[in-house]
Amino acid sequence: MTATAAGDVDLANPDTFVNGVPHDALTQLRRTDPVHWQPMAGEPGFWAVLRHADAAHVARHPEIFSSSEGGFVLEDLPPEQLAMMRNMLSAMDPPVHTVHRAALLPHFRARVMAGIEDQVRQICRTVMAEARELREVEFVHDVAAPLPSKVIGELFGLPPEDWDYIHALAGRITSNQEPEFVGAEGDARAATIEMAMYGIGLAAVRRQNDRTDDLASVILHTDFGGQPMSDIDFGSFFLQLIIAGNDTTKGMLSSGLLSLVRHPKQLAELRADPSLIPGAVEEIIRYDNPFHCFRRTALSDTELSGTRIAAGDKVAMYYSSANRDEEVFDDPQAFDIHRSPNPHLSFGIAGHFCLGVHLARLEGRVFFEELLDAFRTIDLNGEPVRTRSNLTNMLRLLPVRLTA
Repeated sequence: MTATAAGDVDLANPDTFVNGVPHDALTQLRRTDPVHWQPMAGEPGFWAVLRHADAAHVARHPEIFSSSEGGFVLEDLPPEQLAMMRNMLSAMDPPVHTVHRAALLPHFRARVMAGIEDQVRQICRTVMAEARELREVEFVHDVAAPLPSKVIGELFGLPPEDWDYIHALAGRITSNQEPEFVGAEGDARAATIEMAMYGIGLAAVRRQNDRTDDLASVILHTDFGGQPMSDIDFGSFFLQLIIAGNDTTKGMLSSGLLSLVRHPKQLAELRADPSLIPGAVEEIIRYDNPFHCFRRTALSDTELSGTRIAAGDKVAMYYSSANRDEEVFDDPQAFDIHRSPNPHLSFGIAGHFCLGVHLARLEGRVFFEELLDAFRTIDLNGEPVRTRSNLTNMLRLLPVRLTA
């Protein structure tokens, strides 16, 4: 591929990603134009940061590259939507972010998540039993989606009858670039508000009954810089956790299965030696990271790998590119469950390192342990369909035949 052809790729256009990440173009751009200017239709373009080291540099310097100034999506949001996003942890800057993260972190540590492994395993076994009855499944929704939905439901003490409703809301929020939703942005906005309002209502109920036996109640009683979390802040936190903990985990499990089915020798290795599964989960999330990119906004004039960036410019860290950087990974285009070390950026880095990383790793490990134990063969039963999105990198449909 020529440099000109690589430069023609439109990273702002969701259609660019419907057949998968354009890795050939990104490989060429990392070599020739690693801080690449990408125009956008109808609004200012952005700098696409494509190398691992540069993306890490942006993440490590919130005093220059702000999460809060313009939010984390490529598109400029209306003021009311941006204000709502700024209540989410992933769109906060220090010192506000530092206070909120420090207060929340103890509830998501590895030892805390280890305490729910039995719950996660039982949920997985129930999901596998239901899938065994179906045999031919649409894996994304029938098998991958129920696990994170039910785990979050149990963690937060949500009524089981609300779990499907919450999952459907999350789908409306993250599917706004699919063809049937294009031009219906109001539906995604309405779903976002509806999800936040559900969280606010949950906070109000928990304060009234003074429960302390679920994560929602514990967080509401946590000290945030000398005061408890407000109901509005909790609504935004709930929104973020549902999107991050639900959709991204569903995406990781679905993409992971597809990668394993396409690499049957490595799938056989996992069956023979389940102790390899934790490393496989890390490779799954490197190889098909759930988000293409996250945006920052430059607060001052700066320079990145020789490229001048002006105050106010949008800057997007491209994990889909950084995770295939030849300067960091040997044979980066290969899927390799034995890859070590594996310093992928799919969980972020520095201050915004994923709060739920231990939960995600637990869910991934237990899910694949139970899946491979439940089914002796797993075969594709049709063509996978990817999401149409310039933000999320996930499968929309994955037809599979399962044989116990």
